[in-house]
Order: sequence, then C-alpha cells, then structure tokens
Amino acid sequence: MYQLLGRWLAGALFGFAVCFVAAWVCDWTLFHMRGKPTATITVHRYMGVPLKGQKEEYDFLGDFAVPCSVSLFPQGGNDPCWYLGSHPDQWEKL
Repeated sequence: MYQLLGRWLAGALFGFAVCFVAAWVCDWTLFHMRGKPTATITVHRYMGVPLKGQKEEYDFLGDFAVPCSVSLFPQGGNDPCWYLGSHPDQWEKL
C-alpha cells in the first residue's frame, strides 16, 4: 500500500518538475527570440528603520521606474512585469 503511494507521489513530483523546467525553457526561448523585451513599472519604495524599544519607523523613499521583463519568469536579471505590477510597494530594511 505505502509502496504504491510512494511510487505515485514520486511520479507526480517528477511530472511537476518536468513541466516546470519545460515552461521555463519555453519562456526563456520566447524571451530571447522576441529580442529581450523589457518595460518599466513605477514602484513605491519604503524603508523600515529600527528604533529603540523594538519599534520601527517607516520612511517613504519615493517612486522609481524599475525595468522589468515581459515574461512569465524572471529573465535578464529583471523581475517579470506581472509580478511588479501586482506588488508595486517595495520594502527595504536597514
């Protein structure tokens, strides 16, 4: 019984890994075939500064235009545009 479940789980995990690698390779290929398309997204940057007494102060650093890759996965050293568009607030800790 457990042997069958383990075999099924191992097969499912292997199938998931194969699908993930195939999706990344296709995304990488399309990204390079289209000429490495990039765009810019405006993000809001904040910094958390620790204070005395286990408190923290949050400072607004400003709005910045950040380059992003038009792809499903991070490509060319940039985050994907769909991710930056849905997470426009970036936090930095000091």
